[in-house]
Amino acid sequence: MTEHALQTDGLGKRYRRTWALQDCSLSVPSGRVTALVGPNGAGKSTFLRLVVGLLAPTTGSVEVLGRPATDTPQALSRIGFLAQDHPLYKHFTVAELLRVGRSCNLRFDQELAERRLRQLDIPLDRKAGALSGGQQAQVALALALGKRPDLLVLDEPMASLDPVARLEFLQALMGAVAEDGMTVLFSSHVVPELERVCDHLIVLNHSRVTVAGDIDDLLTEHRLLVGPRTTADLDRSGTVVEATHSERHTTLLVRDGGAPAAPGWQASPVGLEDLVLSYLRQPARKEVAA
Repeated sequence: MTEHALQTDGLGKRYRRTWALQDCSLSVPSGRVTALVGPNGAGKSTFLRLVVGLLAPTTGSVEVLGRPATDTPQALSRIGFLAQDHPLYKHFTVAELLRVGRSCNLRFDQELAERRLRQLDIPLDRKAGALSGGQQAQVALALALGKRPDLLVLDEPMASLDPVARLEFLQALMGAVAEDGMTVLFSSHVVPELERVCDHLIVLNHSRVTVAGDIDDLLTEHRLLVGPRTTADLDRSGTVVEATHSERHTTLLVRDGGAPAAPGWQASPVGLEDLVLSYLRQPARKEVAA
């Protein structure tokens, strides 16, 4: 297994004059669960579709599982992809969907997929359109896992599910990760959900990567500083991610690696959700005219 399941260099996708993704250079470590977070329109779905070969890049390159991304059957057989709307043939039974999966994928493990669905009490003779939203999501996940992928890409797969179905989906996913040791790239809006299952983070905003790294490392490197209200230049060293002001106090989210706080300032840890929201609130980068 390569050290990185996914690497991109200057990756970008443009539609006419609009960049959906721009200057994306990052690495996704192998054998880990990586969270991809960003608001609507940030470029998450574009990035994921570039990774799985559904889109061709305008600029840059993407390497998946140690080789350039291609649309060959051999390369695609190592990648599982589950879109937000869980596309299934609604008039097919679950068993028929599994047969389609077997016929379309080089190393599809039908026995594995059937076992997972039986454990969830999902009848194989039921038509997909007669299943609940949560059950349809589980069938779609079983089809993706049946490929025995080395990289599983999930594009907001729980967006339409109720809380119980979301928990059941996460439990099924983490059971598969523990059993197979695959790499997972997981897009979602719900940060507490991601915090439960992910150990690596990528934040996309304004079509660019704003921060990326192991979650434990990022939480160690960032902290909150609270001190007397000031409008002075607080970011001479480039460490301030966000500054907020009340009547008497200024609160800074800084990325300073835990350096000693200035006199009069109190430091405290930052949680993942506050960290992500601070990066999502950053304004778009101003482009310099050529």
